[in-house]
Amino acid sequence: MFGMGFTEILMIAVIAIIFLGPDKLPKFLVDVAKFFKSVKRAINEAKVNIEKEVQISELKEEALEYRQKFTSATSQIENSIKLELEEDPMAEVEEIKHSKEPKREVVKFKKKKIDEDEIDV
Repeated sequence: MFGMGFTEILMIAVIAIIFLGPDKLPKFLVDVAKFFKSVKRAINEAKVNIEKEVQISELKEEALEYRQKFTSATSQIENSIKLELEEDPMAEVEEIKHSKEPKREVVKFKKKKIDEDEIDV
């Protein structure tokens, strides 16, 4: 643990017992445990905040990409509308009129001579 062997940890424990005494040692160990717990919590919170910031930056990048795509699509639509407006609008109206008009064909009927015998009165 922390690059220390069993003998180093035992030496630290013996020195702590000598300086703190058996009365203060349990409270000191609880305080040390609380300190390490708070350090661990702070590190975890910092890690979560960094992950959130990274996620937010990724979302911002995606939003910028979509904005650029939207802007380019809008400009393409505007350009096509400008091109259409530059053309003669009346020519297009005439074209539509001619395409909607039905074609007229001349139908010729053959005259048939009807005999009087065929007519029933």
